[in-house]
This record gives sequence, C-alpha cells and structure tokens, in this order.
Amino acid sequence: MFFGENKMTSEIPKFYAVPMKKRLALLRRFAGLSKKELETLSHNSALEHKLADMMIENVVGTMQIPLGVATHFKVNGRDYLVPMAIEESSVVAAASHAAKLARSANGFKTESTEPHMIGQIQLMGVKNPAAAKRKILAKKGEIKNLVENQDSMLKKAGGGLKDVEVRTLKSRRGNIVVAHLIVDVRDAMGANAVNSYCELIAPYLEEITGGRSVLKIISNLAVKRMVKVNATWKKELLGEDLIEGILDAYEFASVDPYRAATHNKGIMNGVDSVIIATGNDWRAVESGAHAYASISGKYIPLTSYEKNKRGDLVGKLEMPLALGLVGGATRIHPVARIALKILDVKNANELAEVAASVGLANNFAALRAMAKEGIRKGHMKLHAHNIAMIAGAHPDEADIVAKRMIDEGDITAGRAQIILHHVRKEQRKKKIKSIVKKVKKKIKRKRGNKRR
Repeated sequence: MFFGENKMTSEIPKFYAVPMKKRLALLRRFAGLSKKELETLSHNSALEHKLADMMIENVVGTMQIPLGVATHFKVNGRDYLVPMAIEESSVVAAASHAAKLARSANGFKTESTEPHMIGQIQLMGVKNPAAAKRKILAKKGEIKNLVENQDSMLKKAGGGLKDVEVRTLKSRRGNIVVAHLIVDVRDAMGANAVNSYCELIAPYLEEITGGRSVLKIISNLAVKRMVKVNATWKKELLGEDLIEGILDAYEFASVDPYRAATHNKGIMNGVDSVIIATGNDWRAVESGAHAYASISGKYIPLTSYEKNKRGDLVGKLEMPLALGLVGGATRIHPVARIALKILDVKNANELAEVAASVGLANNFAALRAMAKEGIRKGHMKLHAHNIAMIAGAHPDEADIVAKRMIDEGDITAGRAQIILHHVRKEQRKKKIKSIVKKVKKKIKRKRGNKRR
C-alpha cells in the first residue's frame, strides 16, 4: 500500500509502528540503497536500535561521529580528560594544545551562577499591563504555594520556584505581559520541570490579570545560568608578536559581526563537542549563546582578550550554559554515560564549567593559528586524511596520499585524486613484481627438484 504505479511514496501511515526490518526494506526500495548500504544502516552501534527507537521516531539506524578525548585540561586546579564528540578535524588537538599552554599559569579558572532557568508565560489581551504586572508581583507568595508540591524530587534536591519577574512588551497584535518563573533545576537541564510549572501557574495568572495565556514554556536564553572562565597564556610561550596578532584578531571580531559569527563558532566547536559527548542539548545551548551574544542589540564575541601587567595574554569567556546530569539522553545513551564517568563531574555546574573551558581553549587555539600561520595550514594538515578518503582512497591508502599532499604543500581533492592514481599504479607494479618473483622462485624450485 506504500507504492504508486512506478515508485514509492513518502506517504507511509504509522511508519513508527512498522518493525525495524520492514522499515529498512521500505527505505531500501525508496532510495535504491545497495545491500552494503543497508547493512551499514542495520549495524548496531553502542546505541542499539531498540534503544534508539525509544528515543526518537521512525528510526532506521544510528549515525556515529568520532569521540575523542582532550588532554592537559586543568580546571580550578583539577585535572580532566574531556570527551569531545565532533566530526571536524583539528578541534580536539587544538583544545588539547591550548590547555597544555595554559597549564603554566595553572590552567582555567571558572565560576558559575546557581542553576536557575527561566520559564515564560505569555499573557495576551491584558487591558492594563502595568496594573497586571503589579498584581502578579504582589502575588508571588500565592504563586510559590501553587507549585510547592509540583515536583517533590526537585524540591528534595533543593530546587524549585525561586522568584517571579514580569516584563511588558508591545507587539503588532497588542500588548504582551510576560511572567518569568525563575526555577532552580539543580542537576537537570530543566525543560520538563519548568514547562510543568508554567502550565500549572498560567490559569492563576489569567484569573488575576484578566488576560489569556498563550505560550507556557522554558526560555533557552539562560541568563540566570551563567558561566565565566578565564585563562592566561604566558608571553614566554607565545611571544609578543603573536600576542599582538591575537589581540588584533579579537579586536576585529569585537567590531564586526561577520567576523564575530565565525569567532563564536570556534568557541562552540569546543562547547558543543562536550555537550554532544555527554548527551546534552547542544541546540538549546547554541541558541542561547548566540542570543546572548546579540542581547545588547549588536552581535559581539562571547570571549575577550587583553594583556596583563606582565604582558601575558588573558582570555575570558562568559556565556549562558544550561547542562544537565539527569534526564534525557544523558542517562539513556550508553556512550554519554561513559563520557560522564570519564569526566567524573559532581554536578551540572561543574560540567558547564569544563565545557566552557574547552570553548575558551578552542577559541584561543583558532586565534593563535590564524595569527601565527593561517588557519588553513594547520587545519588542512589534519584534514588531509579526510580529503584523501573523499578522493576515494581506502584507509590503508589514505595515510600515503595524505603524507604526500602534506609534503608537497598541496592539500586539495584534485591533487589527492592524482596522487591516489599514482599510488595505486605503484601498488599494482609492486603486486606484479611480487607475483613474478614468486613464480620465478616456484620455477627455480621445480627445476632443482628435477635435477635431483
């Protein structure tokens, strides 16, 4: 029933209910997948299909990305090996090298605020927004009583509703009164708890304001859940010229949003890698980070750099970072559980502080590379293997092709194809020589036997 006259249709009712084997068979016919491609999808990774099928809908396989470990990290005097999940070359190596250089000044120092998340209740049709704001703030005690027993586990852990704030906005559809519930979510990211609080309180706010509640949901602009990190890189290790180059590069990002966007992407290379490795929501963190970068009305870098009195380079990062150790994929995904065991963090704040440290390390490493040798040179050396594979090289050929491209200083897909052609030609010649040699030995052995 899923097929038209000549081809499949994407209209597949209740695809989620179709057994995995049949889903793959349908997919194979729809996309014209080869047997080998189907086997690749069918292969169970650390995240088994049965578990993946419980996490999202319409599962047809799992997609693995490399999991590396960044070395040399010292955060608040403690050493960490930091799991990083990312497909981009040079990121793990760059973070490790930046952390190594920072160790001479005792690594990364961090601080973070309490794990408070913001829940928003949107009220429309309020006749007097200023009066509604006063009413809501006057009823904080009653609002807290409403949620007192909403989440006993959260309350037991020391969390719960801590405060209520109110904002008034003007829109094309009329005035909007927004109640912000400030919820301490402890070691959770907090979306479920915050959304539950919003939905519970919304009818009460309608009653006291005469408004109509529309959205009742968490905000990913987690400005109540901030992380600050700083590190010092000594002038003896960098040199004055390089420090000046890094400061110039930072200054460019501070005045130009086009540069700042790529500057902040370098930060998120590190932060996201840790978030993905630990099963956290990197999309929520990304949206919050970029919103915070533009909260002043101008998009700016999340990091800043300056020289101290000694002439050393000091880097600082400040950003909202809402991570969790409980709930979601963090405790379901088997690799995420192992990543957290490697990190051995005691709470969500500590995890956020480590992730932010990696973000600062990667940003410093990118600025250093650009100011010193150009980002392409260092990055492309590590990327050479990927280019060789894209050109069609097998894993045993990729090392040879990558090395030759690096030696020649020409790391491009076109050059990789030419080198691969020569490598295979050489290998064929070697194979023929080897066969000829074996045949000659065999003939010689036979002749020797006849003489006997």
